[in-house]
Amino acid sequence: MGYLIIAMFLMAFCMVANRLSRTILTAPMVFLGFGLLVAQLGMVPEAGSEAALHIVAEVALIVLLFLDAAQIDQRALLRRRVWPVRMLAIGLPLGFLLGTALGLILLPGWPLAVVALVAAILVPTDAALGQAVVTNPDIPERPRRALTVESGLNDGLALPLVLMMAAVAAPAADAPATGWALFALGQIVLGPLVGFAVGWVGGKVLLWAKRTAATAAVFEGIGALALAATAYLAATQVGGNGFISAFAAGLGFGAVVRGQCAFVYEFTESEGQLLSWTAFFLLGAVLMPDALAHLSWANLALILGSLLLVRPLAIWISLLGTDAAPATRVFFGWFGPRGLATALFALLVVDQLDHDIAEDVLHIAINAVWISALLHGVTALPGAKWYAGRMAKASPDDAEMQADPPSSPAFPGNPPV
Repeated sequence: MGYLIIAMFLMAFCMVANRLSRTILTAPMVFLGFGLLVAQLGMVPEAGSEAALHIVAEVALIVLLFLDAAQIDQRALLRRRVWPVRMLAIGLPLGFLLGTALGLILLPGWPLAVVALVAAILVPTDAALGQAVVTNPDIPERPRRALTVESGLNDGLALPLVLMMAAVAAPAADAPATGWALFALGQIVLGPLVGFAVGWVGGKVLLWAKRTAATAAVFEGIGALALAATAYLAATQVGGNGFISAFAAGLGFGAVVRGQCAFVYEFTESEGQLLSWTAFFLLGAVLMPDALAHLSWANLALILGSLLLVRPLAIWISLLGTDAAPATRVFFGWFGPRGLATALFALLVVDQLDHDIAEDVLHIAINAVWISALLHGVTALPGAKWYAGRMAKASPDDAEMQADPPSSPAFPGNPPV
């Protein structure tokens, strides 16, 4: 009966999804809420539900890391790099440091390494929670693309930081002092090397297959997903991190195909959506009830501080000296929602920690996801309207700064990044 209700709900949501996209209700909000409702009705089986969540979470993380990286137009990023590169190179590490400082204040008695791990988990953002922003045609293309690029890359860049902090925080009193460092170094160095090589070679092979008609469009998407899995598994065989490898594979693949494979975008907008919805539903059904029950005032203050103070301040500082208008800096600072990456990274590392502290870390991450989904979902449409209005009223010089300089045309049918 439970599976029937879930299937009927999914069908009903798809029938009204376009209309809902013009409201304050977002898909992550809906599926998190539905998952929580199913849990409250006692329809979530205790046996196997958490295992299913871990499987879906790992598959989603591998696929989404690969697809996010593969969609980056690296040449365009190098030509028009100021905003996203500043946010990634300065804003991300600064957000981590500010988040760690805030955590030390609000979580007294917690080990520094665990506080830093929580800060690293709360760094990555997810544009899917603010689709009304990144798809709003009233907002100039350059700010929309900057947010998309940042959210597409920061999860892959934050993952090594999460892994290092988890290695430091893991109980290893009997291990040599350099043990965790060597492990983290192997994970972080070997993963990208293997992944980029697999992605680059895979992209070359795919283009050759297209030129010689050895393959067809219907098979290309399956081949790309198999390529992501290959990168993940190959890295684990040599001691590298499979998730970082999947991200690097996407970068290598995207550098070769350069927008010639439309299936990457089509999958992201169709099957990729279903994978994301499933992950949000399972988070709501399996982890949200327990996370809500353990939401303390200190944890709530940390989450709100991360959303309202840490991210905005880090982004504002990172864009000082650029042509970003004050309204643009405020806009970027707020629309950094915490989504699947935050939850999936927490699930990825909790097994390495002591049980009690692991539960606390996971509760913070899951509560951050639903709070961000609610706040950013509700403010996406009015926030986009406010920013579009500010840009429309801006002086000609300010308005021009929000637009891209002349460049080569984007790939047909796909926005440049």
